[in-house]
Amino acid sequence: MSVVYKNTMNAIGKCVPQKFQPLWNHPAGPQTIFFWAPAFKWGLVVAGLGDLQRPANQISISQSSALGVTGVIWTRYSLAITPKNWSLFSVNLFVAITSLYQVSRAIMYQREQEALKEKSAATAKEK
Repeated sequence: MSVVYKNTMNAIGKCVPQKFQPLWNHPAGPQTIFFWAPAFKWGLVVAGLGDLQRPANQISISQSSALGVTGVIWTRYSLAITPKNWSLFSVNLFVAITSLYQVSRAIMYQREQEALKEKSAATAKEK
């Protein structure tokens, strides 16, 4: 760890109220990447929630599937490591849920389109 970073964290730590010291000094607390990586990953959840407004025909199944699978994998990993990282768990759970919901929307849309094609083809045959 760099001297500048360590000195900065020590200086900030003196300003942290006593009741927040356990969080501040936690092995997955704000002094570590284990805190900040999940914090910034919430941006993926916000983007996923924004994509709920996107038309289903514009959803990439492969991209959403990949994001969902990695969310599931990292959700499991966050509970397998020591210390357990509940922040990492929660953000990855939400990433997985939003992504897999998008996959289901896209698949339902594709099935509806196939059903419409089959129906129009059957109607055209009858005429």
